[in-house]
Amino acid sequence: MALISGANRGIGEAVSRRLSQDGWALSLGMRRPEMPDFADPERTHLFAYDATTSAEDAWVAEAMARFGRIDAVVANAGVMIPKTVIEAEDEDLDRMFAVNVKAPRRLVKAAFEPLAAGGRGRVIIIASLSGKRVKSAKSGLYAMTKFAAVALAHGIRQSGYDRGIRATAICPGFVDTQMARSITDREPEAMTDPAELADAIAMLIGLSNTASVAEFAVNCQLEEQY
Repeated sequence: MALISGANRGIGEAVSRRLSQDGWALSLGMRRPEMPDFADPERTHLFAYDATTSAEDAWVAEAMARFGRIDAVVANAGVMIPKTVIEAEDEDLDRMFAVNVKAPRRLVKAAFEPLAAGGRGRVIIIASLSGKRVKSAKSGLYAMTKFAAVALAHGIRQSGYDRGIRATAICPGFVDTQMARSITDREPEAMTDPAELADAIAMLIGLSNTASVAEFAVNCQLEEQY
């Protein structure tokens, strides 16, 4: 069974769709819970989840009561405030850290024992290429939180490795989502399709314990390193 946050749209919706097609039971964290048209209600649990409300323990408890196990966590909920590190106020940084770093840490902490119980728990942290480099001034504040999200994935990997938990930071560039479309004038076909990212995530969580991938970078454009 997989927990997926931010499952209403974008990457989270695409991952939910792909894992449902693969036969996974799902617990979907959504700000406005609604059963997706692709989901089997018999193996899909919905939870009203807002990454700013510290509801992770309650979500995990409900999911465990429904399914009795957690095999994977996909921490996808995120927020982007396009301000430079000079323009921003502390409140802007606090909001992004709360959603992009603190919430996924709490979610994995809440699910840690169930993930370890199966001997091959999988954690996917949706980070960003902005967690690997600062490409523009307007992405600087966001990058601060995504660098932390990448570090979070590494910290989880270190904490759970001996118990079979494998964590991966997914680091995409522009993905054709509502968030990306709000900050770029790129055409949708010039951005990564969320379904392709979902395919990669399905592959990563299916790997054995001896094929650990710490970071997975995906880009829609040519850069020196990415």
